[in-house]
Amino acid sequence: MALNEEIQEYVRKAYVNPARQRGETEVRIKAGDVHRSLHWSNRVPSVCTTLASQKFQRETGLKLISRDGPPSGYGTRAVFTYSFASAGPVADRTEVKKPTLETLYGILANVFQELGGGEKYLNNERKRLHFRDAPHKDKK
Repeated sequence: MALNEEIQEYVRKAYVNPARQRGETEVRIKAGDVHRSLHWSNRVPSVCTTLASQKFQRETGLKLISRDGPPSGYGTRAVFTYSFASAGPVADRTEVKKPTLETLYGILANVFQELGGGEKYLNNERKRLHFRDAPHKDKK
């Protein structure tokens, strides 16, 4: 998981979803608190960049209304204040179901069937490899 995705997932679970459930109209996030909660070192710029990004706002349903903190904009004291841009929660990326072995079962069934079945395919591959590796007599 990329840093920005980890930040986004944490912020959504720790700040955004609880604020929505309480019916709040705004949520304030301090970069240093997020950084500390993730137990990171020297990644405050990544936290600030993610919290300010359009992608983060779009995917969490937030709209950045103010950014307070150091002049550089990057620091543990940077505070981001958002309003909820959408009426309801944006689909949580963690809810997307990943394929399981059962969903992948048989995905190549048609391919092997076209080749005469899995066993026939393997036997043909073995023969082909054996023929390639076998010593050949030079033609004179």
